[in-house]
Amino acid sequence: MGAIAAFAIALTGFAGVVTPVGPAAYASDRDDLVEKQKEQEKQIESTKSSLEGVDTDLQAVYLDLEETKSKVSVAQQKLKDAEDQLAEAERDQQIVAGQLDAAQGELDSIKEEITQGEANIESSQNSLGEIARAQYRGDTMPSTMDLLVGASSSEDFLNSYQVWEALSRTQSTSLTDAEVATAQNSTRESRQTDVEEQIADLKEQADALVVEKEEKQQAAESKHEDLLAVQSDYEKKEAKLQNKKDAFQSNLESLETDRNDTAAQIAQIDAENKKKKEQAKLQQQQQQQQSQSKSSGSSNAAPATNSGGNWLIPTVPAPLYVTSPFGMREYPFGGYWMHNGVDLRSSCGEAQVAPADGVIAKTVPAPGNSTHGNQIFINLGVVGGSSYVAVTNHLSSFNVSAGQSVKQGQVIGYTGQTGQVTGCHVHFELWKDGSVVNPMSYPAFTQR
Repeated sequence: MGAIAAFAIALTGFAGVVTPVGPAAYASDRDDLVEKQKEQEKQIESTKSSLEGVDTDLQAVYLDLEETKSKVSVAQQKLKDAEDQLAEAERDQQIVAGQLDAAQGELDSIKEEITQGEANIESSQNSLGEIARAQYRGDTMPSTMDLLVGASSSEDFLNSYQVWEALSRTQSTSLTDAEVATAQNSTRESRQTDVEEQIADLKEQADALVVEKEEKQQAAESKHEDLLAVQSDYEKKEAKLQNKKDAFQSNLESLETDRNDTAAQIAQIDAENKKKKEQAKLQQQQQQQQSQSKSSGSSNAAPATNSGGNWLIPTVPAPLYVTSPFGMREYPFGGYWMHNGVDLRSSCGEAQVAPADGVIAKTVPAPGNSTHGNQIFINLGVVGGSSYVAVTNHLSSFNVSAGQSVKQGQVIGYTGQTGQVTGCHVHFELWKDGSVVNPMSYPAFTQR
């Protein structure tokens, strides 16, 4: 499961909006996990091949352990994803809470400004009321001439003029203040409405984030429990494997015995090829002696053998997918051994063919041949002066019998998983003069 994408925070005034990044981040995380699972599947396939020849019960224990190990890795990643999601939800919650506090503070400030504005309006209205009442009583503004005539002195005139001038300014100022305060409060009330709507939106976001955080918390706790369970399972299986180490060592000895037996059978076939080669050479010499008079007009060389080109082909169609290469390998349990052949991917029941013209030297049934299962030895004869024998193991069934001549490409049997293996595949060996050689070095064995 892919990790929940991180959220981007877009702030507009005090109304914070928390929006998802989008599906791209989800797809990226999912692709990473899918790729990781593919790699783990390849590793398991490789491990299965590396256990070829080991007792199947031991293989099952080890493979079970390896699969559990991969589950631990996946569980750890899922826990990390869940914890990241929880942390992201907590951060989002904190951001929205901060935005909500700021918006609430702004609202309180606006309310205070509105209250003060209303007080200012009331004060201006009171001043205008006083002036209006004075005018109603007839206390109107006198003219300059009236002030001069009514004044007892120039000083009295000045004092009266200043009083009425101040009253006139007060009237004008009060009217202006009332108009300004009214306009300001109208703007503040509009802002108040906007901020109240923003606060309502933020509270809705906050409520949703509380629910999301609780879900993420539960998911993280669940993944943590899953991880603990898988780790406990791994420890138990690891202990079980340790208890089977002695059985593994005993199995190695049995495996070595089987290898020696195969080598002995190859040596016997090589000896027969050598004997036939010497007999053919002797027969040729005798023929040469009998026809010395005609030797100048005829060829006395041995029949040509095909030692180049694609005289040897794979038992299954190329290009080939190698699951376990030829050569030395290290056992997962410890120790080294020689992998005499090459393991090729092949489905159960797929036809396997003769790699070259030859004779079926032996077919060995699985019962009594626990390591190799159903096994075919093909005597390819002498090629380029060397004796070649091909061996294929773990077949599900035979399509040939001992002593039968076969042509290159003829079906000899079918892919299986008999013997000490845990899955269907081709195990192909090529022996040259009693020693194993790497089949992948031959031209027709092209690798995928």
